[in-house]
Amino acid sequence: MTRIIAIASEKGGVAKTTTAIALGGALVQLGQDVLLVDLDPQASLTLALGIPPHSVRRSIADVLLNSATPLSISRETGIPGLDLLPSSSEMVLAERFLPIRRSYKLILRQALGKMPLYDTVILDCPPSLGAITHNAMTAADLLIIPTTPEYLSIYPLRNILRDIRATRERDNPRLNYRLLITMLDLRVGSHKTLSQQLRSTFGDAVLQTAIQVDTRLRDSTIAGLPITHFAPNARSAKQYLALAQEISQYVRSEQVAQTA
Repeated sequence: MTRIIAIASEKGGVAKTTTAIALGGALVQLGQDVLLVDLDPQASLTLALGIPPHSVRRSIADVLLNSATPLSISRETGIPGLDLLPSSSEMVLAERFLPIRRSYKLILRQALGKMPLYDTVILDCPPSLGAITHNAMTAADLLIIPTTPEYLSIYPLRNILRDIRATRERDNPRLNYRLLITMLDLRVGSHKTLSQQLRSTFGDAVLQTAIQVDTRLRDSTIAGLPITHFAPNARSAKQYLALAQEISQYVRSEQVAQTA
C-alpha cells in the first residue's frame, strides 16, 4: 500500500526541501520505489534534482489546474527507484485559482490515486498554509513538520497544528503528524534547551531522529543528488537513513494496528 508523506512548515529555511530529497534517497536505499512531488512555486526540489524549472513544460500545476494525469508529467531522476513530479512558476497560479475549483482540497489525492504503485510518495509543500498545502494535508497519511530548535521556528507550530485539527475534522481523519528537529547544532546551548522542550511538550510526536547541521547537505544540492547518494558516509546521510528507518517502522506499526 502506498504511503503518502507530506513535508510542510509555515516557516521557511527549516530544511523542508532538503528533508524531502534526503528522505526520498534514504527510502530508495532501503529498497523502496519513491515518488517526489514538488508543490512549491519556487521549485527548489526540482532544481535540487538537477532540473532547471524554466525547462519544465508540464508540471504539477497542470495536474492541479488542468486535470493532467501525474503520469503524463512524471520524470525519472538519475537514481533508479526515485521519480519526480516537477514544479514550475505556474504553481503561483495554482495557489491563486485552486480554491475556485469544486472540491479543490481533494484534487491532489484523487490524482495520486491514478499513479502507478509506489511504496512512498513524498510531497514537498510551499512555506505557507494556503490551498496547495491544504491539498497535500488532505492527501497525506503522515505530515512531517521540520522545525529548527529556535524560537522563530517553533512559535508558528500553533498555526499548522490548528490546520491539522481542521483537516482531520473536515477532510482527512487519517492524517497523523510528527515533528522533525532539523539544523540542530549541539554546540549551541539554546538548541539543546529548545530541543528538550519540544520533546517534553510533544512527546512521541517528535521523531527520535534529529538532523544536525552539515555543510555537505549544501554540496549535495549543488550536485543534484540526495545526501545519501552524494556522500553516504556523511553524518547527515546516516541521520536521514535513520529517519527513513524510523518512519518505515512507524508505517509498519500503523498497518498492523489497522488490520488488528
